[in-house]
Amino acid sequence: MPGSGTPAAQVHDFNGGILASGLFWTVPAGGDELRVSRDGRRATLELHDVAVIDSFQFFGPNQLAASLDVRVEWRAAAPFALRGSGTAVAPTDRAAFLGEIAPARSTGAFSGEEWGFAFDRASGSTDGGYAQMGRIRNGAFLRRSTGEATPEIGDLPDARGARAGG
Repeated sequence: MPGSGTPAAQVHDFNGGILASGLFWTVPAGGDELRVSRDGRRATLELHDVAVIDSFQFFGPNQLAASLDVRVEWRAAAPFALRGSGTAVAPTDRAAFLGEIAPARSTGAFSGEEWGFAFDRASGSTDGGYAQMGRIRNGAFLRRSTGEATPEIGDLPDARGARAGG
C-alpha cells in the first residue's frame, strides 16, 4: 500500500548501498558539489549521474544498477544559534560537539533511472516538516587530547575552504 510505510509495499529504493562503516543511503560527494553562500545562509548540493542501486525495497534481494541526479537547497529561516558543549563534557556525551545551527527551509529535485524505469523532476520541500543547516564539529576536530586551544566555529573553514569571516 503506497504511503503505508510497509517495506514489502515499497516499489523502488534508490540508495548508495551499505558502506563498510555501516552507513547507508549515503554517497560520496566532492568539494565542488556543495556550494555555500558567502553569508552562510544558503547552501546547494548538486550531484549528477550518481551511481546507486535500486533494491526495490530496503534490504530487498534484487538489485539493479541505477543513477540519480539530485539538487537540494537549504535557506536559513532564522538566525544561527550556538549549540553543543564541546570539550566541557565527556567525548561520549551527545553534547560533545560545537556548532552554529539554524532552522531552514529545504527544497529538492530528483531524477533517476535504471533498466526499465525512470523518473524525472520529482520534487519536494520541508514545508510542513523540518530542516536545519549549519556547521558543526566533533571528535578529533574538537582537539580535546592535544591541549591545543579549540578555535571558535567562525574560524573554521567552510565547505569551500574559505574562512567564515573572510
